[in-house]
Amino acid sequence: MLNKSILICFICLITNCKTVKPSEQTPNKEMTIAASKADFTLAFGSCNKQNETNLLWDDILKTQPDLWVWGGDNIYADTDNMKRLRSMYTQQNAVTGYQNLKKEVPIIGTWDDHDYGLNDGGVEFDKKEESQQEFLDFMGVDPNDPRRTQEGVYSSHTYNTPNGSIKVIVLDTRYFRTALTPDTATKKRTKPNTYGQGTVLGETQWSWLAKELNNSEADFNLLVSSIQILSNEHGFETWGNFPHEVDKLEKTIVDSKAKGVMILSGDRHISEFSKTEIPGLQYPLVDFTSSGLTHSYTAYKGETNPFRVGDVVSIKSFGLIKFNFKTKEAWMQMLGDDLKLLGELHQTY
Repeated sequence: MLNKSILICFICLITNCKTVKPSEQTPNKEMTIAASKADFTLAFGSCNKQNETNLLWDDILKTQPDLWVWGGDNIYADTDNMKRLRSMYTQQNAVTGYQNLKKEVPIIGTWDDHDYGLNDGGVEFDKKEESQQEFLDFMGVDPNDPRRTQEGVYSSHTYNTPNGSIKVIVLDTRYFRTALTPDTATKKRTKPNTYGQGTVLGETQWSWLAKELNNSEADFNLLVSSIQILSNEHGFETWGNFPHEVDKLEKTIVDSKAKGVMILSGDRHISEFSKTEIPGLQYPLVDFTSSGLTHSYTAYKGETNPFRVGDVVSIKSFGLIKFNFKTKEAWMQMLGDDLKLLGELHQTY
């Protein structure tokens, strides 16, 4: 008989994918050992209330990430009063655990509706220009950075190491996003727009994204979207409300021939892995949702996601990804308080 450890490794080689259910709290030793040899470690999360205790900052710092990525809803403001918005960002910046992280780790990210200023808001928000400047102040963006004068907070960041590079492409799914279609026939909040109607990114950002992918020489390319891209049947905000935009994104990724493209998303107050095979793409497209940091969907009882891999995590957690440039592998983990392992996915690119 095969040794159990050998069998597990064999299965991973065949499937290129390993998931662990939230109930299985013991870390996978093979994954842990392999991930310890990673060349780059990225931590990310979303849905963080500045006035609630966050027990995860010390855990995030213990993973020794090379980068922290905000996935949106970095504070909960929901206001068009910039003085109030600024005070809430100040409150978050005063959190001791977050201060400790900022001292040690570079920080980038995007916003979502609650730090944007309007619940489920998009292009119609009349204080978006002013809110953008407050967000950029919070992120410590230089006054001469192009984001200070462009419409939207989208940006790209490349991180080079002796063994390879990672490009993080931060999207803005708020500034240009057009109207959603209410679902009046069911209990769901929204339904998909008529195909071809509306946009998530807007023309200028779409053009920019295509160039960023087409010109990328990075070993891995991460798209940061504040809302989920693949999960599309829950009735809340998702790229699935604009199905033509999902198709356009998949085509843009395939046409670019960019290596190792994956998605980081938030918003939902749950964490989950979604995955799909796309014709013309040599690897699966994974959407790693990590949410939330200070509060979660504790009443979660299930919802359909045709792309889900493994189980949903509905307690507070953050996401961690460890990359190996030589083997083109990514180890993705959902981690809770005291670094409790809640779920994991291994993917080779």
